[in-house]
Amino acid sequence: MFNRSAPVPAAGTSSTLPTTSRRGFGRCLGLSAAGLALAGCSAPEPSADSALDEVPADQGFVPAQDAESQAAITPDAALTLLADGNARFVAGTPARRDYGDQIRATAAAQYPFAVVLGCIDSRVPIETVFDQGIGDIFAARVAGNIVNTELLGSMEFACRLAGSKLVVVLGHTSCGAVKGAISSARLGNLTQLVQKIDPAVEAIEGERDADNAPYVDGVAEENVRMVIAEIRRESPVLATMEEEGEIRIVGGMYDVSTGVVRFL
Repeated sequence: MFNRSAPVPAAGTSSTLPTTSRRGFGRCLGLSAAGLALAGCSAPEPSADSALDEVPADQGFVPAQDAESQAAITPDAALTLLADGNARFVAGTPARRDYGDQIRATAAAQYPFAVVLGCIDSRVPIETVFDQGIGDIFAARVAGNIVNTELLGSMEFACRLAGSKLVVVLGHTSCGAVKGAISSARLGNLTQLVQKIDPAVEAIEGERDADNAPYVDGVAEENVRMVIAEIRRESPVLATMEEEGEIRIVGGMYDVSTGVVRFL
């Protein structure tokens, strides 16, 4: 099983790939040399024993992350993996996976390369929109992609203890929680949640109306930026890891009308 530390093959790739070198395999996936290097997967020069440089012909499915592949991924490469996965999702060409094999491979341990904090919105299933499989990413979801002590602890676990290289705060267009904050919604425990988005509402100029789509989306994006600032402020663990280059903390906006993620 090859170690995946680079963007993965799109759907339609033959399950009986021809025997090829690792560099040739990268070309089969449409990877540039720069892309391979970014993903920590620079290809070796052909050796005297060419068998060592060959990928077996039966490697048609993307394997689960393992310790070696996770260790090889840099924070920048982790972001590339998510961007490439979203491109596959939008194109309708998802990578081929044997979920039974991934379940077996991750039963004893997990090695996700990123943690994504997204909204509970049913239109934004995190693993799906990034075309990731079992064991690839930690996915945390809460209305309005806000952050609290429990979520900070979860992200610290993901990065410091479980080895993830990237934190993504993922907002989206037409966000109901943002609309609730704009409308000053009050309903049980939801009241406290939407109030955490109020600073973003106040920061964006425009007609304060939940039906004003540009304003709603502007608030959603500002909320992402404020959540990132809060993560850095409230988690010295993550802030230090970012300062030392061990991880990156970035934001993104998902467009519910196109499926495209735009990283901020």
